[in-house]
Amino acid sequence: MDYTANQSGFRQRKLQPNMRLRNSSVDGSDGSQLFEDTSGTGNPPAGPQAAGFPAQSILSDPMSNLAMAYGSSLASQGREMVDKNLDRFIPISKLKYYFAVDTVYVGKKLGLLVFPYMHENWEVSYQQDTPVAPRFDVNAPDLYIPTMGFITYVLVAGLALGTQNRFSPELLGVQASSALVWLIIEVLAVLLSLYLVTVNTDLTTIDLLAFSGYKYVGMIVGVVAGLMFGKPAYYLSLLWCCAAIFVFMIRTLRLKLLSEAAAEGRLVRGARNQLRMYLTMSIAAAQPIFMYWLTYHLIR
Repeated sequence: MDYTANQSGFRQRKLQPNMRLRNSSVDGSDGSQLFEDTSGTGNPPAGPQAAGFPAQSILSDPMSNLAMAYGSSLASQGREMVDKNLDRFIPISKLKYYFAVDTVYVGKKLGLLVFPYMHENWEVSYQQDTPVAPRFDVNAPDLYIPTMGFITYVLVAGLALGTQNRFSPELLGVQASSALVWLIIEVLAVLLSLYLVTVNTDLTTIDLLAFSGYKYVGMIVGVVAGLMFGKPAYYLSLLWCCAAIFVFMIRTLRLKLLSEAAAEGRLVRGARNQLRMYLTMSIAAAQPIFMYWLTYHLIR
């Protein structure tokens, strides 16, 4: 009997704390809760909505959607306006034509720029009133050789300055910017002259950039010859390249600027035609001047 009483008392002592804990959790007066009840009117959860930024309402706001649509329409209209106005001076859509070259064309064109005296046919080939791509016609203007020539000229200028212990990034930037500025001034001067002389020609601004950029080939040849063999080699090679680019420009531009006379197969005498001839010779004569001006200080 004593053992049974002791066992029942032990059970009562074991059950009393559990019952007390269960009653306290239900009443909530004697102890703290183990888990916070968030289903009632407690503290609101932290998040964008609690901080006062209803993201869903912003995205679903009709005024926001209308503003986004209006902004995108303004951006598209501005882009179309810029492309339309820019296409008047530099037709971006035609740039792909001027870079349609291959290795054979580049080799033939470089040979023509250095030795143009034996070349006979200077007319550009057409296919259904459209000039063929440069890779099919060596007489067609391109922008690949002028672009690569400009970059190579800047690199060769940096090499020349380095051999003279005068290299600096600032000075190399001056060389590149000055060459680019003179090229732009030359093209603008030719465009102004064509406007004043009222020449009806199919020459575009990109054509003028291409023809004006061909002189970088002779400039590179002169500077490299001067670095390898001294100043006499620079003058001899530059003189040859100047004469070659002069002949190249005369024979190329006379078909463009004297198109009316060339169509008749003879040179028509007259004041306007003489102005065109003078303009052609002036453009060709300006190439050697720029070639010497941009390279003479690189050889010492």
